[in-house]
Amino acid sequence: MPARAYWQGQIRLALVSIPVEIYSATRSGATVSFKQIHEPSGKPIHYEKVVTGIGPVDTDEIMKGFEVSKGEFVLLEQDEIDAVKLESKKTLELTQFVDASEIDVIYYEKPYFVVPADDLAEEAFIVLREALKRSKKVGLGQLALRGREYVVSLKPCGRGMVLETLRYADEVNKAQSYFREIPDDKPDPDLLDLAQALIDKKTGAFDPQEFHDRYVDALKDLIERKRKAKGRKIIEEKDEGGGRSGSNVVDLMAALKKSMEGGRADAAPAKTAPSRKPAAKKSATKAPAKKRA
Repeated sequence: MPARAYWQGQIRLALVSIPVEIYSATRSGATVSFKQIHEPSGKPIHYEKVVTGIGPVDTDEIMKGFEVSKGEFVLLEQDEIDAVKLESKKTLELTQFVDASEIDVIYYEKPYFVVPADDLAEEAFIVLREALKRSKKVGLGQLALRGREYVVSLKPCGRGMVLETLRYADEVNKAQSYFREIPDDKPDPDLLDLAQALIDKKTGAFDPQEFHDRYVDALKDLIERKRKAKGRKIIEEKDEGGGRSGSNVVDLMAALKKSMEGGRADAAPAKTAPSRKPAAKKSATKAPAKKRA
């Protein structure tokens, strides 16, 4: 277990308090990071904190300020900010329970592992975990983490639990504004059957080990080839994806059938066949109502 918890406090359910610790459940992948380099000298670019008319300043001279009007700031010391009293800094009170399906996936942000803080907390922790499993519910509450308060969900995960921060309703764009131009047409039944069959054929258990970041691999390969080329410019030839024939439903049918056979279809998915009746006037597609966590 990591030496330092991301947060320590208690989960409270009515009169029951459970001391817990949370740890980040994710980590950064093997990304390729670049630095900005001054080409003539080959040296890295550095950034300095500067004040207009004064120049570079020391970090101990910097305070946090909130602009209340143009050019007027309220300055705050860090210990003043840290002293803001908010119960959710140390206590996650579970105020509501919902079915997991009630929370749209777009609201989920970042997961954390939750473990009991000590041996004395284990019994209550296990009771809450099993009660959530039995009821098939997700606990909701609010928790202050690193300078802001989040809506969070709590659910069982193996022997422990997972806490996930959620976005507020005003942080999520309305799907309706993006989807309204999509026609509310019914698909061709035969095409739908083929697409369903293709989905069924490719259905299997999720194994995250089967996926990795191929872009990182490609960048590492480019870096190695560039090193061996001693500065010579290397540009990959663009893959045009093969020739594409005219777009129509026949092409889509052929593409789906060839996909079922395991081949690669060159035809592009189509809009509508010329022989079909004109589509009905577009109407705005109503997006599912989002529930605020």
